[in-house]
Amino acid sequence: MVLHRRAFVIALSCLPVAARAPAEGAPRDLAWEELIPEGVPYSQIVADGERDEAADRWLPIFDVNAYRFVEALDGARVRMPGFLLPMETGADGVSEFILTPYAGACIHVPPPPPNQLVFVHAAEPWPSTRLFQPIWVTGTLSVNPITTELAEIGYGLEAERIEEYEWG
Repeated sequence: MVLHRRAFVIALSCLPVAARAPAEGAPRDLAWEELIPEGVPYSQIVADGERDEAADRWLPIFDVNAYRFVEALDGARVRMPGFLLPMETGADGVSEFILTPYAGACIHVPPPPPNQLVFVHAAEPWPSTRLFQPIWVTGTLSVNPITTELAEIGYGLEAERIEEYEWG
């Protein structure tokens, strides 16, 4: 009986410490402006460009600041909001997509700069193929510049969790 009481007292004494400790491996909530290196104003990464009439698309011309990335985020576990632009869909949903900071990016308006776009690979397909659905994505971020037919993208994200963004 004494042994059980002692184990109970020890367990209780650990509770306040456990309650104050941050969750092991909890993702960092990441805002879009955090993808831009410190000291680079957003106004310096927005592109000039020209319209390709034949292809009916905008051809952005970014300056060097659009290709500057926050290397310290490489490998970080993050949670970030954005809008889903499907790239690879199947019967189960979307398995690859571009996460954009605003609805319509890359299609109806000039694309954001590379350091404001994230290419997401989902471990499990997201069951919606709706354009620009607002979502939260949790996973491991990487600095991984790539070019797609829609945009130049600066970051990659291996998504372990996707959830619908709830307003308000």
